[in-house]
Amino acid sequence: MSDSQSSNTVRSAPGPDATAEAKPVTPPEPVAAEPAKAERQAEAQPAASNGPRAAPVNDDNAPWPQTWKLIAARFRALSDKAGRRMMQRTLKIGISARIFHPEEGAKGLRGRTLQYLEESIAQWVMSRDVLVFMIPTVNTNGLVHPSSIRLRDYAKHLDGLVLQGGADVSPQSYAQAATRPEWGGDRVRDMYELELLHEFIEAGKPVLGICRGCQLINVAFGGTLYQDIATDVPTSIKHVNDEYDRLHHAIQFPPGSSLATLFPNHGSEHNEWVVNSIHHQAVRDLGRDLTVEAISGSDNIVEAIRYRKAAFVMGLQWHPEFHRAGGPQLLDCTPILDGFLRAARETRF
Repeated sequence: MSDSQSSNTVRSAPGPDATAEAKPVTPPEPVAAEPAKAERQAEAQPAASNGPRAAPVNDDNAPWPQTWKLIAARFRALSDKAGRRMMQRTLKIGISARIFHPEEGAKGLRGRTLQYLEESIAQWVMSRDVLVFMIPTVNTNGLVHPSSIRLRDYAKHLDGLVLQGGADVSPQSYAQAATRPEWGGDRVRDMYELELLHEFIEAGKPVLGICRGCQLINVAFGGTLYQDIATDVPTSIKHVNDEYDRLHHAIQFPPGSSLATLFPNHGSEHNEWVVNSIHHQAVRDLGRDLTVEAISGSDNIVEAIRYRKAAFVMGLQWHPEFHRAGGPQLLDCTPILDGFLRAARETRF
């Protein structure tokens, strides 16, 4: 028998093993894993980067985002309401005190230290429906009535400061000696008002200085004063006499003056305005960061100044509180008062 015949014989008569190999093998049914085991296996196998992703959760349907939106809206409403109340709150304006020092040997009130407020300046400020408070001097070292209140506390709680007129500024406050005894000024009041001015500027509150207050602002920034205009400037006009508030003269606003923008249609063809004149001292050397806002029309004596590095710190050499009673020919200074109070509203937050 040939090898081919032998091979054919084997294929035609397969054995038991050959028959088993020829039958198709059916794979066994997969066995479902236990739920806990299946979850562990799913957690152990990272999802394929290119496989399907789970649908994102809609945050708008979740409870917490909705709650926070309601809270934020409520907070904004309360803030707006508080802001409106703050803007509508009546302004509180402080006015520095005049000081009457006791007379030697006098009895009664003349033998006591008095601090007082001139009625005209208080009524002028109150004419715009604001509250006025006179700010007394403070003495934290007082033995009889000690207190921890400071001038800084007044600057914190009040909305603005007016420095009213009164006694001369002492030459000692600008490192000079008085050329005559009667021009020695009030050094005690200088120290009190210089500190008061500093605290209000530091607090970002507006300041308006009247007459002496204008001179004090100049001294506070390193400026000096004419101790007596008639003596130091012989060619000047009279700036004080027995007529007191009935003495008037013209002023002019130099180029760039912010006061000029308040009175665009007022004044004569020469752009002159009439104010009262009740002062024998005036700004001599201008302090640092100050600009001249007005000058006397005939002798160039400084009549108003402004501090450039604050929203509103201005000094007027005349007395605006006397103008309405002085007649219609005098400059109506209501726009200046309104500008001061507007700055107080804008800076009280």
